Amino acid sequence: RQMLVETLPRTFAQLVKISGLSHGTDVWNTNAQDLVAGSTEFGKIDFKDIIGCRDDIMVDLLRFGLEPLMSFQIMEFVRKGKVAKDQEKWAKYKSVMIEKNVPSWYIWSCERIKYMFPKAHATAYVLMALRIAWFKVNSPALFYSGWFSKRAKGHSVQAYLGGKMAIKAQMEEIMNKPGRTATDDDKYTALQVALEMVCRGIKFLPVDINKSSATVYEVEDGNLRIPFVAV
Repeated sequence: RQMLVETLPRTFAQLVKISGLSHGTDVWNTNAQDLVAGSTEFGKIDFKDIIGCRDDIMVDLLRFGLEPLMSFQIMEFVRKGKVAKDQEKWAKYKSVMIEKNVPSWYIWSCERIKYMFPKAHATAYVLMALRIAWFKVNSPALFYSGWFSKRAKGHSVQAYLGGKMAIKAQMEEIMNKPGRTATDDDKYTALQVALEMVCRGIKFLPVDINKSSATVYEVEDGNLRIPFVAV
């Protein structure tokens, strides 16, 4: 979510890039994040230009004028994180890139990558996310039913039933709690989604011996009936 805030994507391609960045190792942190923020010696680099997926490297190098086989070999070398392990081979690749006027920041970025995600995999994740987003916009009760039934790792039933103010109070309590645990963080995430849901006019209904499901937040008249497992 922080990556979305920092990059403010506007296109499907940029969402794919974020998916690749978030699943790579040393692709965003200490790398693209600094380039986009302009905190390196290279100045501010546009988000659309940074490396997001392994395929970007080969396509970019082809665009810079490198031979197809060389572009592929450099992509494979970089995406497996071999730059730090085989400096001699990297020096040869680097000299070819410099010869073709590949920007210094691009080479610098390649040198920091430890692992890169394939674009097809990143695209599949974004397509799935867009389908889920469709439900969030058009069938919100179904979306929240699915989220709380399958994704929520912590439940705060009393806060849910107390509405917006009770949820906010519980969130504040967790935020100010000394020595927060992973369980607290899971509850906080669930409370964030619960707050969003009630702000959209969907309520939580109390556990009912005759109506509640064992594990699923069932949709009932556009609201969610809390299951027994949440208690």
